[in-house]
Amino acid sequence: MKGYKMLILTDHAGHSAENSLYELARATYAHPMCRQLDIATRANTENDPFFKSFKGSQLTVSRVDDRFRFTVDGTAYQLDIRSVSLYDYDVVWLRMPPPLSLPFLEFLTGSFPNQLFINDPGGIYETGSKAFLLKVDEFCPPMKRCRSIEDIIEFKKQFPIVLKPLREYGGKGIVRIDEDTVWMRDERISFQAFVDQLSGSKVDYIGVKYLKNVSEGDKRIVVVNGEILGASLRLPAKGSWLCNISMGGSSNPSSVNSEERAIIEGIHPKLSALGIVMYGVDTLLDDDGCRVLSEINTTSIGGVAQIGQQKGEPTVEKAVDLIWDYIIEKKSLKDVISY
Repeated sequence: MKGYKMLILTDHAGHSAENSLYELARATYAHPMCRQLDIATRANTENDPFFKSFKGSQLTVSRVDDRFRFTVDGTAYQLDIRSVSLYDYDVVWLRMPPPLSLPFLEFLTGSFPNQLFINDPGGIYETGSKAFLLKVDEFCPPMKRCRSIEDIIEFKKQFPIVLKPLREYGGKGIVRIDEDTVWMRDERISFQAFVDQLSGSKVDYIGVKYLKNVSEGDKRIVVVNGEILGASLRLPAKGSWLCNISMGGSSNPSSVNSEERAIIEGIHPKLSALGIVMYGVDTLLDDDGCRVLSEINTTSIGGVAQIGQQKGEPTVEKAVDLIWDYIIEKKSLKDVISY
């Protein structure tokens, strides 16, 4: 059976033992369709021309096998080190930490237009902006693109709101506004003080209605090639309204209900058309107790191993099987077209 050569692009500088990459990579290496698996890290300065100057196709890579595991000193990235060209690979899997810059993603799509990426760089950039939610707003709480102080004032007249920077992640930069009170993480200031802070700065947020049931948790659902792998419920820390793990939230086992399945069925065709294979969907309870879409994450999706541990199921292996199904389908279709 024909196998394929895959290259993973990452940056291990911020990794921890909880990072799903290591289990995903070992399962990918073990898959019968994997002929060779290598990894290139942005943390290796020899790769600066590629990752930072957006030049050429040469990368310093190391081999991935069943010994590939996280260590503080990064020994996993020191096995069989050599220089290669990205053109040598059939598939490139982007496991880079968000946010990914537009120049880097444009470099990938412009320099390697025929390469199969997981996920597609152009798709990552389009969906990486919270403005993408406006294209699927039938599944979301009331929201508005706020490009000025006047937009914010008009929107907050309707109900308490949350402002989200378009390209931040992990809860960074999120602001909650209720009439004249503004919460910036745990800091409380007046709305006028917030306006004064914005003076002279570009204003561009997605404004979303603040949901009173936020303490009931933010559910992360992981989807690969259209199939739901599982979910975990992230609860805010005591006294907080932010559910992000990086902001002190906790992760708990959960399940996916019919409302959330309908959301995924509705958004998946649009994501698939953009070359998005693996993604995370976040949902919140609205004021009527129904689950609604709050975030779509398409960069370096985590939580796969943790969901598997919580469910007692081989979720990592299933995710990898689904990714290889996608690769085989795309490669077979390309071969037919080329023929």
